[in-house]
Amino acid sequence: MPKVKQGHGEKKSRKKELAALALITERTIGEAAGKAGIGEATLWRWMQEDGFQELWREMKRQAVGRAISKIQQSATMAVETLEDVMGNRKAPAMARVMAAKTVLDTALKAVEIEDLTARLEALERSANDEPKSGRASS
Repeated sequence: MPKVKQGHGEKKSRKKELAALALITERTIGEAAGKAGIGEATLWRWMQEDGFQELWREMKRQAVGRAISKIQQSATMAVETLEDVMGNRKAPAMARVMAAKTVLDTALKAVEIEDLTARLEALERSANDEPKSGRASS
């Protein structure tokens, strides 16, 4: 986590961490200030400081990283659910068809992404291998 300038020591640094976290979890600046135990004007002032902005950005990155991890964990369960619906002869036909369509669409997109990635990597290698001195000048 980025270092926060300490004007009044460790207590102020901790308050800034709480404020940055509250900005992520609360709906309004006022609610964030209240949760952090500071005045709204103080929070507005801190939000203008480079050190606080860096701390806030880092906390947002961490929050998004945690959310992405949860999504990735849920993806396995989602695939298992689709497989269960597809294989369940007692499930409505429409549900089975939609599950199968979702699996096929996702598989096709994955193949397309792999192909595009391979083509992009080949183009990048080609561009990096191209002699730099052979270019025409204007």
